[in-house]
Amino acid sequence: MMRQNYQKELDRLLESLEQQNRVPSLLMHSCCAPCSSYCLSYLAEYFYITVFYYNPNIAPEEEYRKRVREQMRLIRELETKYPISFAEGEYEPEIFYQMAKGLEQLEEGGSRCFLCYELRQRKAAEYAKAHEFDFFTTTLSVSPHKNADKLNEIGRMLSGEYEIPYLFSDFKKRGGYQKSIELSRQFGLYRQDYCGCEFSKRERFKKKAEA
Repeated sequence: MMRQNYQKELDRLLESLEQQNRVPSLLMHSCCAPCSSYCLSYLAEYFYITVFYYNPNIAPEEEYRKRVREQMRLIRELETKYPISFAEGEYEPEIFYQMAKGLEQLEEGGSRCFLCYELRQRKAAEYAKAHEFDFFTTTLSVSPHKNADKLNEIGRMLSGEYEIPYLFSDFKKRGGYQKSIELSRQFGLYRQDYCGCEFSKRERFKKKAEA
């Protein structure tokens, strides 16, 4: 089975929007400021974007708050064609731990992570539907550690369920991840060394100790 080229799908959509002289609204779920940096600089040329920060997986709370502040600072300082807004979801780690129950020992990148993708994307879809956005998406695919096929599969499912278009993407394409690193340096963004949850932190520290 041929893999889907999500970047080409996005290219076609953006070209169509330009031809229609249309600037839709986009709810962009963000995992952190560094990952969002490239996505925002890229897509704020075509959309009115609201960054939706919903990440109940992040631990501890102090880390969560730090990442929120960096996200808000980036939005203030990033110069874009169209303005960017910010909306913060509730910080509800108990929902993440309930989801992860029984999966605590799995390695990062497996089924626990896929459920976490869905948890966050579902909340974004709910918010996008409630506030009548034209599209919703997530920044998660910019990371080389995240499964873009799974993210887009979940996005497609939620799009049908909530009846709102999902913006298919693989933001790591065309040097997107490298550009996010460059933008992080440019804005002096805090770059965490683990995805967010205590399980990824534990695995990261174990690998560092073994190195």
